[in-house]
Amino acid sequence: MVSTIQATGAEEVVWDLTPLFSGVDDPQIPVQMTQSHALADEFVSRYKGKLGQMNAQDFADAMKAMEQIRDLAGRISSFAMLLYSTDTANPAHGALLQKIQEFNAQLEQKLVFFNLEWNQLPDEQANTILSNPILGGYAHHLEAARRYKPHQMTEAEERIAIEKNVTGRQAWTRFFTQMTSAMRYDYDGELLNQTQILTKMHSPDRAVRQKAADVFTEGLKSRAMEFTYIFNVLATDKAIDDRLHRYENWLDSRNLSNKTTQPVVDALVQSVTSNYELVMRHYRLKRRILGYDELYEYDRYAPLPIKQSEQTYRWDEAREIVLNAFYAFDNVLGDSAKRFFDEKWIHAAVLPNKRGGAYASPVVPSVHPYVFLNYDGQARDVSTLAHELGHGVHMLLSGQKSGLFGLYTPLTTAETASTFAEMLVFNDLLRRETDPQARLAMLASRIEDSFSTIFRQVAMNRFEDGFHTLRRTQGELTTEQFSDIWMQTQGAMFGDSVTLREQYRMWWAYVPHFLHTPGYVYAYAFGELLVLSLYDIYQKEGASFAPKYIDALAAGNSDYPDRIMAGLGVDLNDPNFWNGGLNVLATLVQQEEELAEQLYG
Repeated sequence: MVSTIQATGAEEVVWDLTPLFSGVDDPQIPVQMTQSHALADEFVSRYKGKLGQMNAQDFADAMKAMEQIRDLAGRISSFAMLLYSTDTANPAHGALLQKIQEFNAQLEQKLVFFNLEWNQLPDEQANTILSNPILGGYAHHLEAARRYKPHQMTEAEERIAIEKNVTGRQAWTRFFTQMTSAMRYDYDGELLNQTQILTKMHSPDRAVRQKAADVFTEGLKSRAMEFTYIFNVLATDKAIDDRLHRYENWLDSRNLSNKTTQPVVDALVQSVTSNYELVMRHYRLKRRILGYDELYEYDRYAPLPIKQSEQTYRWDEAREIVLNAFYAFDNVLGDSAKRFFDEKWIHAAVLPNKRGGAYASPVVPSVHPYVFLNYDGQARDVSTLAHELGHGVHMLLSGQKSGLFGLYTPLTTAETASTFAEMLVFNDLLRRETDPQARLAMLASRIEDSFSTIFRQVAMNRFEDGFHTLRRTQGELTTEQFSDIWMQTQGAMFGDSVTLREQYRMWWAYVPHFLHTPGYVYAYAFGELLVLSLYDIYQKEGASFAPKYIDALAAGNSDYPDRIMAGLGVDLNDPNFWNGGLNVLATLVQQEEELAEQLYG
């Protein structure tokens, strides 16, 4: 059958990985693996068992040596992961990924002693070292590492946990990725991958949307046993890991990694769930505009039947839109993003066995970040391009200024640059548009994007909380139990505005974040609400805001998020902070309602 997938110009947009390696058989891969181990062995010989006698200069030297090891090893790991993402069915790619995961485990076992010994130093001795200016940017990383002291096991136990993880969590998440990437969905004889079938959920034809949803559901149900088992195994794996590291709550380790606290997260969740009525107002309005008696879950992303709602964007158009918006804000932002296009740091082509979704990878400071997309020309793909380029620029700037230890930003503030970039693109396009119907379509799309980032992610956090809690108290869960928790937490968000059919019950199964990074999803809401507040400040301050924002991006992980954001006029520790972002979103919903009233009465 002839494919119905339209060409966008992104078919040839693939990244150039040669700054890392020339290919899976590059002889430099084993050479650099050997070099990494040699440097690690030298590091062990020089520092193991001696941290208690070291001064600040010794720690500065040690951190520089650690940075060199992790940069070299990170090049290898990044290459294997990036290559695998583009073709998960290629045996050579899978074999390399497995080999590198085993290599990383061996390397980590050698280096794990450092933080363990550092955290055993008395507070007085550690504080004396940390207060010495000779440490420079390394001081924050060392200070932040001491937060993990209550959760450390012995070195022998940590080494075993690292090695077993290769055949544990890493193996199961790889299997999940490989399985979902290989799954095909039969749509009228055309076998579509996940990206392609979910694209049809945005069709203006309701029959197409319903059929695509039903076909996708059947595909998920055909692998219900595998999905249920994988979720159970990884939930149990996390419960064991949390118990061994003395984390009381399933989310504690993620909060520590995100450099935030449970009270801050609780305030976020409470603020969002108590404003679910915003979601309901939007979808009730959408139902009336579409002229439906009832809005089903497959109608959520239906374009409005008005001007430009079906517009698609070729790759060169998307590039122009995004770069124009970035340059209008600040030349540093624009110039940095332009490098991703010019120097082939983007993989946008939709390929048969390419994994779904999108991401940006920081790689290491000695190279540069890469952006991964599945671009099919929809308006949301332009937004996704802006989103991932926001990540990419954030990573580029923080790596340049703050080095390797400042590169890997906590997930909560990692989403700041990405969602701010989306807002720049949206508002730039909205300013240019004069047709009220087109403006309504754009406004509705922006609202739904924010809902996906804020309300849907918090609803998914409630799903995670539900199944992790139940798994720990009851034991292995059935497919029906997972589905019941999914429907209850999704239904709470939509209320009476969207009817969730039985076919929607399995849709928890394809979300990779639940498995790859447990607890991740609330960071999306954190970042989006933060950005709505920041954008409100930007609109009030104007051009003077841009350099402060660029400085915050470049700071990366060099300090705690609340301190970095304080420079932009934001107090992340204020429980009422989240309401400011929600008020901005409520204003958008009100504008949508008023514009719809003007157009339709």
